[in-house]
Amino acid sequence: MLVPPASRTEFVLVTIRQLILSGELVPGQQLVETELAESFGVSKTPVREALKTLAGTGLVTMSQFKGASVRIVDADMAYAVYDLRLAVEPAAVHRAVRVGADLTAARAALRKAAKTRSKAELSLVNRDFHRALYAGCGNPLMVQALDDLRDQAALITVAGWGLVPSWDEEASEHAAILAAAEKSDPDLAAFLLQQHIQTFVDRIAADLPKGQHGR
Repeated sequence: MLVPPASRTEFVLVTIRQLILSGELVPGQQLVETELAESFGVSKTPVREALKTLAGTGLVTMSQFKGASVRIVDADMAYAVYDLRLAVEPAAVHRAVRVGADLTAARAALRKAAKTRSKAELSLVNRDFHRALYAGCGNPLMVQALDDLRDQAALITVAGWGLVPSWDEEASEHAAILAAAEKSDPDLAAFLLQQHIQTFVDRIAADLPKGQHGR
């Protein structure tokens, strides 16, 4: 059976994302359409579409002269992404807990994380956990704003773990946040989440390359 073009694009998209988050495609590496198409056994069209999507989510940068490359994580990027997360995510989680949003997916993500060792997989499970907490906030614009950051946050997470391995501490923090949410304590859940996000970016930022703004 022939695979529909949309499925080929999705396959290429998921695979390239996995290769970036696993570190097999390293920050700054050129992403040559012809080479990727040959390695995936597809035409250049699904590769081109996948790269455009990944550029939109922040994993890939596009240059008129150099083409596509894996995004380099620097301190400017980390602070920008985490500033926005700090402004929106604790408020979204506060609302979700206050209205009694379903926490089933958050519990499942924690269980899956406990069995996962790949950094790429952990970054995606980490992303799923955070989304499960804020998805029920009742404000689709808040959810969309945070969803748009998920790939960049995952890339920063993997880069951060490469500098300062901190998954065990973060897993404990996740458990505490979920416990507060399960106790229907929105203030505590939001406070612990804010601490969790701030602590991570503070922990890794000093060891990341400096951005053009000198951070």
